[in-house]
Amino acid sequence: MVVERKRQGKLIVFSAPSGTGKSTIAKQLLERIQGIRFSVSATTREKRVGEVEGINYYFLSREEFEEKIRSGGFIEHEYFFGNHYGTLLDKTGEAIESGTHLLFDLDVKGALNLKRLFPENSLLLFFKPPSLEVLEARLKGRESEDEESLKLRLERASLELEYADRFDEVIVNDNLALTVDLVTEKVRTFLL
Repeated sequence: MVVERKRQGKLIVFSAPSGTGKSTIAKQLLERIQGIRFSVSATTREKRVGEVEGINYYFLSREEFEEKIRSGGFIEHEYFFGNHYGTLLDKTGEAIESGTHLLFDLDVKGALNLKRLFPENSLLLFFKPPSLEVLEARLKGRESEDEESLKLRLERASLELEYADRFDEVIVNDNLALTVDLVTEKVRTFLL
């Protein structure tokens, strides 16, 4: 008797400096490839009207979140604007076991930690701007950054770019349509 092994889920991780187009690429990828879900993070912030547990976020109390930090329950976690946010290790493992493909938007350290935990199931894609000057122009074009915020984002971008060579693929986003086509092809190949 041959026992067929259930196909495991795959994890696709996007990392990039802010302003590189990662969110737009992710949205278009999800429209092009059926069967990929966007990873749901955990947070301590209050649930907003219309948000659904397990769809928008996993809503945890501060105590629950801090206990998960102590017990190693997160792939990565951050604290900003007064709340904790993180990627749950158990939910990611459940997705792999159930054959569910997930797309993540993680900072470079979170991405590398996910790869360390799930090396056979993950594809890490790092998106680079054509140059820091182009990135600066894109960020200024958003008209959502004051000078201090812009300076901090550019400094962070320089630090993030130092990690690019640790990713499975580095893609320069100098043409959005071509980048989306390339990413779609790489992800389809990875999912085979």
